Amino acid sequence: QQDPLGGADGLALASDPGGTLNFLAMVENLQGDSGRGYYLEMLIGTPPQALNILVDTGSSNFAVAGVPDPDVTSYFNAELSSTYKSQGIDVTVKYSQGSWTGVLGTDVITIPKGIYGSYTINIATILESENFFLPGVKWHGILGLAYDALAKPSSSVETFFDSLVRQAKIPNIFSLQMCGAGLPVSGSGTNGGSLVLGGIEPSLYTGDIWYTPIKEEWYYQVEILKLEVGGQNLELDCREYNADKAIVDSGTTLLRLPQKVFSAVVQAIARKSLIQEFSSGFWTGSQLACWDNSERPWSLFPKLSIYLRDENSSRSFRISILPQLYIQPILGIGENLQCYRFGISSSTNALVIGATVMEGFYVIFDRAQRRVGFAVSPCAEVDGSPVSEIEGPFTTADVASNCVSSISFHEPVLWIASYALMSLCGIILLVLIILLLIPPRCQHRYTDNDVVNDESSLVRHRWK
Repeated sequence: QQDPLGGADGLALASDPGGTLNFLAMVENLQGDSGRGYYLEMLIGTPPQALNILVDTGSSNFAVAGVPDPDVTSYFNAELSSTYKSQGIDVTVKYSQGSWTGVLGTDVITIPKGIYGSYTINIATILESENFFLPGVKWHGILGLAYDALAKPSSSVETFFDSLVRQAKIPNIFSLQMCGAGLPVSGSGTNGGSLVLGGIEPSLYTGDIWYTPIKEEWYYQVEILKLEVGGQNLELDCREYNADKAIVDSGTTLLRLPQKVFSAVVQAIARKSLIQEFSSGFWTGSQLACWDNSERPWSLFPKLSIYLRDENSSRSFRISILPQLYIQPILGIGENLQCYRFGISSSTNALVIGATVMEGFYVIFDRAQRRVGFAVSPCAEVDGSPVSEIEGPFTTADVASNCVSSISFHEPVLWIASYALMSLCGIILLVLIILLLIPPRCQHRYTDNDVVNDESSLVRHRWK
């Protein structure tokens, strides 16, 4: 399972002081927390303007605040950059929460704790937004690291990472560590983290890396085989876990589960926990649970395990998070009480492995080999004890050979289906016109019962 160097290219570049990559220089280049996201400092334009950019593996546009906003402390002023070029193309991006509208352009960027050199990147300047920049966030833009299929306004917009791979000639792989385990979800915003561009840094993980295939290249879509709570299988049909997709998304705060899975997980946690009476508002996110400062409530809750299909499809492995990751402390409530929120929520259209889970692992997005890797992160410790685990391999004999629906209803497929239907309608229309133009002598002599009147004619109503 282990591939600690990310291939020969990663090794050669990492060991070459004159090369573009120095993975150790990228260690601790992120700051943030699971509640408000992890961000990377970037220098944009000429002369350079320093901005903090949210790292998001669940979208594909690189965008920065382009005008003052009450919730951001800095913004990119394109008029002050001699290298900025507007493309004059409007773009709108909607997320599960929040949206923004802006204009596409290009400019040069450098990453102080990243790849050496300057690179020309597509950049959207955000002119209007709704519930995107939030009070207290310390970032000023978003770095979408998913595939170009999700890029707006179309997949022809080259993504940030594709531009880096092409211009810097780095391996098509990046890896991510977020170090906020057991810390307040919206604290000082100075928790560490690392975004390693172009490879894998061995000091950021322990044990082996376990890889699961990327099922489709839009989001980082993976295949989940089953969930366990406290070592007990939920016994759901495995397709329920992938309804209608399962993705790895650093831009989502919580572990989000399809409604049926969420209900089963809540019931199992409530059944396994050592708390007799528990408010339903805690599970739905509308209430916090508070304990005396001297207490550690994590011992009252069970471990949660997610099984992923291995690259060898007859095997699986499981990533497990202890309650220190999903029973999350909230800062500043009461003098003698520490309050916690539930780090899992329901979703209408996906299972999302968000920051709640990712904070337990070093996650490798190996685009070159179309796989996502997980390894135990040494920063995923609370009070000196690890709060995440990876175990395997396990057999998949008890699971369906394919837990992912063969039809993924997302934009590229919908466009293809639309064009196919339009083509079919065009052919039918052409046939009908030809039939109308056939000379009367070749036509069938209708009886009264055969006549198709104008009111029901498909040709007459073809434009409706």
